[in-house]
Amino acid sequence: MNFDFDLIIRSFPLLLMGAGVTVQISALSVSFGLLIGMFVGMARLSVIWPVKMLAAVYVDVIRGTPLLVQIFLIYFALPLVVGQRIDPFIAAITACSVNSGAYVAEIFRAGIQSIDKGQMEAGRSLGMTWAQTMRYIILPQAFKRIIPPLGNEFIAMLKDSSLVSVIGFEELTRRGQLIIARTYGSFEIWLTVAFIYLMMTFTISRVVDYLERRYKTDDKH
Repeated sequence: MNFDFDLIIRSFPLLLMGAGVTVQISALSVSFGLLIGMFVGMARLSVIWPVKMLAAVYVDVIRGTPLLVQIFLIYFALPLVVGQRIDPFIAAITACSVNSGAYVAEIFRAGIQSIDKGQMEAGRSLGMTWAQTMRYIILPQAFKRIIPPLGNEFIAMLKDSSLVSVIGFEELTRRGQLIIARTYGSFEIWLTVAFIYLMMTFTISRVVDYLERRYKTDDKH
């Protein structure tokens, strides 16, 4: 087997463009997932039973079904209900955000529960409402503790975003498939795709490590 290095050089710019789309999908999905997860995570700790149950059902259903199935449901099944075709980008972001939100919700719930209960009692004793205590006292402390798992979630979403290629969305994996269909250079292209994914996840890991060390240093002052 001859290794075609020239093919890698010619294809690299196109694959990098696909990598940029992958990062965009992952960043948007985790950002929306953070918003969803924060509210659902707090709902999981609510004393209001219906709210707590709805949050639990959402987390269990989303975590208990594959992301690929969720993408199919939103892109293929949902249009039959709403009577309108859904743009692949919107479908990809929606499915990935909803999926990420369920995992982030559990991360937030664990982070909030790791804070001493006396913190909430202290805030309430100062005349703060539950929401104010959560916003100004509990969540800032919890956020520092959940940086590592949030980083892991971003890395997981970065890799799982390759699944949106099944609906024709041209992120990194889909770009690789299209190039292979034209050139038949499976080994070279998939090796390059794997290398690009590795570089992205490695970079994110280093950023997360830096943020974790920085917040630990800030806590000591």
